[in-house]
Formats: sequence, structure tokens, C-alpha cells
Amino acid sequence: MLAQEERFTLDIVEHLRCSCETVTVMERRDSMTRYPINGVKDLRRGVGLFLIFCLAAMVAQCSRTEENSLLTLEPLPYAESALEPHISAKTLSLHYGKHHAGYVKKANDLIKGSAFEGKSLEEIIKRTGGKKEYEAIFNNAAQAWNHAFFWKCMKPGGGSPGGKLATKIKDSFGSFEAFKQEFLSTATSQFGSGWTWLVLDGDKLKIVTTSNADTPLAHGLKPVYTIDVWEHAYYLDYQNRRTDFIKNVLDHLANWEFAASQTEQ
Repeated sequence: MLAQEERFTLDIVEHLRCSCETVTVMERRDSMTRYPINGVKDLRRGVGLFLIFCLAAMVAQCSRTEENSLLTLEPLPYAESALEPHISAKTLSLHYGKHHAGYVKKANDLIKGSAFEGKSLEEIIKRTGGKKEYEAIFNNAAQAWNHAFFWKCMKPGGGSPGGKLATKIKDSFGSFEAFKQEFLSTATSQFGSGWTWLVLDGDKLKIVTTSNADTPLAHGLKPVYTIDVWEHAYYLDYQNRRTDFIKNVLDHLANWEFAASQTEQ
């Protein structure tokens, strides 16, 4: 992309050089051919306007190129207060505005000027997972992706799964209640920071956990639903009561329509 911008700039310079030479020739001929002097001035003015236009276009192109190469912080799909009383606006503001935003910023800093600049989060995760030399890039990119996915797994009011997803859950766990109990137990007993996931492994649903920034994307699994069990996700509201946090998210905030959409992609 940089080479294209350099060629674009050189084209402008060459065009302006030729235009200026034309003006000089016309000025020299003016006394001989009696061209109106105002015509030369108008041409000079036109060249100046052309220069301004081209420089403005170049700046706009550079801005678009930089924006397109950046990972973006997706907006929340609801207001920060929309999940109360189960998750407070204060917690969501800190979680989204500081933690999630911080991962996006750090990932952008790390990939700038690298082979990963301009790539999607999914591609960066798959290309850096399990590689020690890219550990920092993976951790921040994966956390940026995990959080963006987590926000979509919640909605005010929650609900229950229906249709094909309800059938898959019943086939895999026996019942929706049995699924919730297994998910709650798995998430509560997870040691340290990480995530608890409902994933598709082939055609079968299963519950898995990942530590720290790890994500099912790096292991060939299809994420369907998740809950963040890092302490920053719940500590302001629940302190050390992780079980209550997970139960409230499952019972009152789970977005099963979004989860169902993931099984159909």
C-alpha cells in the first residue's frame, strides 16, 4: 500500500512539473504571440488548485489506508446500564471501556508494521496461536475477539434456546437444565482466569474451558456461547461470588438467539 501511495505522489509531482513547464513556455511566447496575460495567470491559478486537490486526495487516501489497517473496538450492542441489576453499568464501563479497549489498542500497537497488520482478528489468532514468538500478539488479539463475542452472548432479559439449538442441547446434554448445571459447575470450578464456552465440535455441542486469553478458535472448535470468568468481569458486583455471577448471566442475560446463529454459520 505504501508503494502505491509513493507512486501516487510521484505522479502528482511529475504532472505539476509538466504543467509548470507549460506555463513557462506560454509566458515566453506571450510577447511573440500576444496571448492575453490573464490566460497565463488563470493557468497558474488552475495549477495551484489542482495541487491543493491532489494533496487533499492523498491525505484522504492515507487516512483511509491507516483506518482500514487498524483493528476496531466494536460498540456494545446495548447501553452500559442495560444489563442491570445483574451486571452494573460501572462494571460494564470498566470491563468494556478499559479492559476490552486496552486489548484492542495493544494488539494494534503490536501488529503495526508487521505481516499481521490489516488482517482480521480471526486470521491473526489462527496464525499466532501456539507460537511463542507471537505470544503477546495472540494474547491481545484473542482477548479482543473473546470480549467482542462475549458482549453478543448477552442481552437484557435473557431467555431460553429454541428451535434447532434447543434440540442440539437436548441431544448433547439430556435437557436444557442439565446443560445449565454442567456449564455452571464447569465455569465455577475453573481455576484462575479464563473463559467457559459452549462449542461445536463437528456436529456435537460440548462445554470447554480456556485459560487466560486462549480461545476455541485456536483449536479448531466453533464458539457458540461463552461467559468470561476473569475476576474483572464480576468482582465489583459479586466480589468472590463467581457462582452467583455465572448463574445470573445464564438465567437472566443469555442471548440464545445469537448462540443459535453461530450454529448455522
